[in-house]
Amino acid sequence: METTYNNTELTQKIQTLEATINEQAEMINALRLLIRHYEERLHVTNRSQFGTSSEQVPNQLKIEGLFNDIFNEAEDQAEPSKPEPTYEEITYKRKKHTGKREEDLSGLPVERIDYELPESERICPECGEVMIDIGVTIRDEVEIIPATMVHKEHAVHAYGCRNCERNNDHTPVVRAASPAPLIAGSLATPSAVAHLAVQKYMNGVPLYRQEKGFTYDNINLSRQTMANWIVYCAQNYLAAIYSLLVSHLLKEKYLHADETTVQVLQERGREAQAKSYEWLYRTGAGAERQIVIYEYQETRGHKHPENFLKGFEGYLHCDGYKAYHTLPPNVIVVGCWAHARRYWEKVYMSVPKDKRKGSIAECGLAYTSLLFMLENEYEDLKPDERHKMRQSCSMLVSDSYYEWIGTINALPKSLLGDAVGYSISQRKYLENVYLDINLEISNNRAERSIKPFVQGRKVWLFSCTPNGAEASSIFYSIIETAKENKLHPFHYLEYLLERLPSAKNSELYELLPWSSSLPDVCRVPDNIKVMPSGKKKEYDKPLKTAVLNLRQKIFDCQSTNDSSG
Repeated sequence: METTYNNTELTQKIQTLEATINEQAEMINALRLLIRHYEERLHVTNRSQFGTSSEQVPNQLKIEGLFNDIFNEAEDQAEPSKPEPTYEEITYKRKKHTGKREEDLSGLPVERIDYELPESERICPECGEVMIDIGVTIRDEVEIIPATMVHKEHAVHAYGCRNCERNNDHTPVVRAASPAPLIAGSLATPSAVAHLAVQKYMNGVPLYRQEKGFTYDNINLSRQTMANWIVYCAQNYLAAIYSLLVSHLLKEKYLHADETTVQVLQERGREAQAKSYEWLYRTGAGAERQIVIYEYQETRGHKHPENFLKGFEGYLHCDGYKAYHTLPPNVIVVGCWAHARRYWEKVYMSVPKDKRKGSIAECGLAYTSLLFMLENEYEDLKPDERHKMRQSCSMLVSDSYYEWIGTINALPKSLLGDAVGYSISQRKYLENVYLDINLEISNNRAERSIKPFVQGRKVWLFSCTPNGAEASSIFYSIIETAKENKLHPFHYLEYLLERLPSAKNSELYELLPWSSSLPDVCRVPDNIKVMPSGKKKEYDKPLKTAVLNLRQKIFDCQSTNDSSG
């Protein structure tokens, strides 16, 4: 049976259907955006979990000077359709580079083993005459001698007077002088504690693995005993050096800061699963005395950097965490352009490869990458020249970047929205890098220094008590500061633990990492490179082209404005 409608009912029915269609269309659009959002997040998660964690990509971009010919890009101008030119093959010989092995072995003691024929075998098989030594063939090898634990008995002799014993009511007793024990009633020695600490905090071998390793050498040393030694030495000896390092750090003008999580199981009033934090503060590139300080705190609150930085006046490099933005006016916060670039890298990597060229993601990444390219070019300039180039060139790029970024409409919770939002919210702090000649464009220096703690955390996992977390902070601080000052961490720690039990307060300054009175055994020879050099940013070919084109566009536009003005 057919249903009939009058005009009014039909109109109402059409309006209802149109409203339903519009509502469904809005829902479809919202779901599409939501799907795109989740796809972006999934791509970033997969890349962080399964992809490379390095920020480098192949094909390094090398530019000799600031205004070199940027059009000299043969690979970008190549025309595959044209036939390949013919080439003449030329071969030649050159002297093989030697000396690498000698350089690698130069810091090792040499034990020479000579292999000689006995005199009875030095008879010529042809004529019967005695043969003479006409040369030596050298074969180099290295031998590893595992760490050895030795049982030392300190036999302190006592001396008494037999005459007084027979004739007087008092018998004097004199004991021979002997070094005081590191920990009374304990087997601990400076070398043992230094070895345990270096293995755990520098080489990433937790105490339970060290305990298991000792059993193969028939050594029964429990992890609890080792932990007690480390905490005791940190609290009673090394804390004094730690305090001095902090006081020297706060006298600097340029600092870096960062923080990461740490789990401490037995914090009062908190669950074992609660997150605690390890804060890091360190000196800048130009500091004469390089210092790295770790500080354990229960929370990530702004009060912790405020309390630590009391008395500090200067510039603080950090990321965009809001706790740093509440510091008093005498601390000028300098933002990190590397963080801004990473947001654009996430957007760039989430875009399909065939759609990246000319995209917003490519343009944003090109802007931030151009700033780092310029910094690489300023590297060999004198400080005043570098500052002048920053003012005239880098500021021009960042101004153009923010003018461009203001034209972007991005959804707040998308990857693009995150990239745009971070740069806009952090603009004040990012542009502070232009205030002083010695400031750095990124906070990578702090991130490199906190990395040993992050890597160690993967193996020792947690600290049982706050005392253990504080002890770890002290050991990490002294070991990383020693490395920054080209000291051998084991020998330096051993020397500290030998001297500190009997050292007076006035003698503590002689034990600091930059003291000239430290023994030579604590120092790493100049020919040994122990601190990794930072690698320059590299770019893939499409992004490389985008950066160069952007550079040309910005500076050509500026030249036109200058000439017209």
